[in-house]
Amino acid sequence: MIDYSELYKILQKSKAREWLKTLEASIELAFNSHRHGELDKWLAMLDNLPDIKPSSIDLETEVRIGSKGDIDDNVLELLEQDLRMLMPWRKGPVSVLGLDINTEWHSDWKWNRVQPHISSLKGRHVLDVGCGNGYYALRSYGQGADLVVGVDPGQKYIIQFYALKKYLGDIPVHLLPLGIEEIPAALKAFDTVFSMGVLYHRRSPLEHLYELRDCLKPGGELVLETLVIEGDVNTVLLPTDRYQQMRNVWFLPSCDALVLWLQRCGFKNVRVVDVSKTTTDEQRTTDWMEFDSLEKFLDPSDPSKTIEGYPGPMRAVVLANSPA
Repeated sequence: MIDYSELYKILQKSKAREWLKTLEASIELAFNSHRHGELDKWLAMLDNLPDIKPSSIDLETEVRIGSKGDIDDNVLELLEQDLRMLMPWRKGPVSVLGLDINTEWHSDWKWNRVQPHISSLKGRHVLDVGCGNGYYALRSYGQGADLVVGVDPGQKYIIQFYALKKYLGDIPVHLLPLGIEEIPAALKAFDTVFSMGVLYHRRSPLEHLYELRDCLKPGGELVLETLVIEGDVNTVLLPTDRYQQMRNVWFLPSCDALVLWLQRCGFKNVRVVDVSKTTTDEQRTTDWMEFDSLEKFLDPSDPSKTIEGYPGPMRAVVLANSPA
């Protein structure tokens, strides 16, 4: 099982120490009562990954761990077999010991749109909600964060991260197999909270915004990225069934409506810093994510629309501060 003892030590000395009352039990419940059928196989794979010390690590400009010269070709082939066991890989790209994992998303493009606008992460405690395999968590650490905690109930994504972390050493980045619901109410412990691509999956988006606010220290910064549509302050799209073939898409607001939501939830200094249309170059099928991707979810006769006839995917990045 994954060892979280170092995280517990850090939290004990932080403003998040209240979380320790429930955290260990929540993790145990997630890994046991809600255990993925292949988890034992994945954990065994983690234990058997080759012990290699990478010659270099770059988490500031990309996620690159070592190079091909660090590992024998035969061992590299075995490593690739192990990591392909964890497909699909969605967030990246990632390079580990010369193995380039070409993920579904060019998450580096999204990070490059976000990072110039956010407050410095140097010395900060960061929470990444819906963290996936931890790509943004690692990039946050690369920007100088003292602690990064990610939460995501997807156990395969958590294992992907710990496969990478094996070659990163004892860095203070920890991913938990939990949802934001398992974080104590009104914890108010993190300097920066990321919610990247989560809001539109929530049936109650305002409740999610309140949960994010309650994770932040007074005056802390929220970094929110979500699907939006064009329109005025009263424009919100609720798909009748699916959006881009996804059933779990609920509310897509206009930027003005999203700003109002955040303000009504008590956030201050709310500002939209980027709006970008998602392209099939940014989200696509790869040999590390072989399922259908964005190209299959757009109207073939009019790619500005989804296959259901809704406006094609457009994403906004909004920054806001919790009340002081």
